Formats: sequence, structure tokens, C-alpha cells
Amino acid sequence: MTTDPLLLTGELADATARLLRTAETLDAQAVGAPSLLPGWTRGHVLTHLARNADGFVNLLTSARTGERIPQYASSAARDADIAAGSARPPAAQLDDLRRSAERFTEAVAAMPVEAWSATVETHRGPWPAAMLVWGRLREVEVHHVDLAVGYRPADWPPAFAQHLLHEVVSNLTGRADTPAMVLRFDGTRHALVIGEPEGAPVVTGPPAELAAWLIGRSRGDTLAVTPDGPLPTPPEWI
Repeated sequence: MTTDPLLLTGELADATARLLRTAETLDAQAVGAPSLLPGWTRGHVLTHLARNADGFVNLLTSARTGERIPQYASSAARDADIAAGSARPPAAQLDDLRRSAERFTEAVAAMPVEAWSATVETHRGPWPAAMLVWGRLREVEVHHVDLAVGYRPADWPPAFAQHLLHEVVSNLTGRADTPAMVLRFDGTRHALVIGEPEGAPVVTGPPAELAAWLIGRSRGDTLAVTPDGPLPTPPEWI
């Protein structure tokens, strides 16, 4: 999958449409039920996705205008906004999710070509503006799974799953807390190596399941390990 922001807009539109269809099915009880994220209800996840879209609009505006605009006013303000919006009724959640996604789409459309080369200040540090559409797609797809309403990593488009897997492996490589391992896709010779491969366990499975396990969205029950033994323990993802 490309990370070209303009070529990714169609993928993001499809992922957002899937997310909105899921959100449309949630009643008040479902919105208040636990998500896959510890301490967060589905309402927290939905509100986070809406505020994330607005945070990315801030970054796109920063790239377009040259003005220094942070993603969020502060980490505390981000957390407070998510907590405050989490208990809203389903209709309000859905409307916020839809409107914030529309604002993001409009901000992308307003970007001149040269603005994509800017560097923006996310709440985790500097990031290329050209990666913002990918970043939003990643948020939508991963947090859709976190809603725990039937959308699973196996439902991710194959190109997204493979790109996410490669990104996660790249981020983990070189970290002192990452155990050595060799990741092999089902039915192929293609492998991704983390650490020293000599003597490292080989973990085999579909790209989506490998990625989901590495980012803590799966226990890895469908993955095979050679030689037989427990799966390595990946460190906490971003």
C-alpha cells in the first residue's frame, strides 16, 4: 500500500464508511459497554476517533498555513475531551463521528501540493504531513476493531494489514525491549526479521493476525510458533 496521501483518500473513505455503519448499529447500552481498550467504553473510542479527526485537521491546517498548530491543546485537554464526550447518546456520537470525518476530508482537499512536504507537531512528536492520511486510516481501522462489535483484524483490507505489519516491525526493530523473532506470512517465503534471527522463534500466520498480535489487538491464538513454545511477548505499541 502506498502512503501517498492523495492515493489513500479512497481507502480512508471506505474505512470510514465501514466505521459509520458499525456506529449506526449501537444503542445506548452498547455505547456504554466496555471496548477492547482497558478503562474505555465504546463511547470513549467513538469520541476519541472524532477528536482525532479534529486533531488531524489542526495538523493539516498547520501544514497548509505554516502556522504552528498542535494536534491537541495538551494531553490533559485531549483526555478531558474524550472523557466528557464518552457518555453522550448514540445519535450525538454518530453525528460527531460523521461531521469530524467530513472536516478531515475537507482539510485534505484544501491542501496544496507543496504543503504535504511540511513537518507537523503531533502529540507524540514531529511527523511528516504526507503521513497524516495514513495516520488517520490507521486510527480508523485499528479503533474499529477496538469497538468489539464484530469487526476483526481479519476484516482489514489485505493491503492495509500488510502495510501496518511492516510499519510496526520497523518501529519495533532496534528497541531494546523487543524480543528477537522471525515473522513469516502463511504460504510464502517472505519473512520480516526483528533482532538476531539465529535461534529466534519463527511466528507464522496471516499478515492481519501478525499485525494485530504485535499491536496488542490479538492474543495470537491462530499463529504458529517454530519451534513449539509460547509466543514472544511484544512490547507495548504506540
